[in-house]
Amino acid sequence: MIVAAALALSGGSLLARAQAPPPVSRAATGRPIAPRARLSMDQAVRLAQRRFRARVVRAETQTQGDRTIYVLRMLDGTGRVFAVRVDAASGAII
Repeated sequence: MIVAAALALSGGSLLARAQAPPPVSRAATGRPIAPRARLSMDQAVRLAQRRFRARVVRAETQTQGDRTIYVLRMLDGTGRVFAVRVDAASGAII
């Protein structure tokens, strides 16, 4: 009963506040700050190795504007070396 009264006085339920989206943070330039990467480097490596059936021999992180890109150098079974770029936010291979 006391909890219900406290919630009523506070202007709403705690559950409704917990589900509200967080406010968009802005950099000093006024542009929204880029969202955190959804994929870690390890996840991107596993994704690319499965998709291309090749081994990652080098991996680096690059930023393009407000995007984080993983650049993976891969070696396949025939000895061919190629690069794959993975968008960290979406997981898309670009």
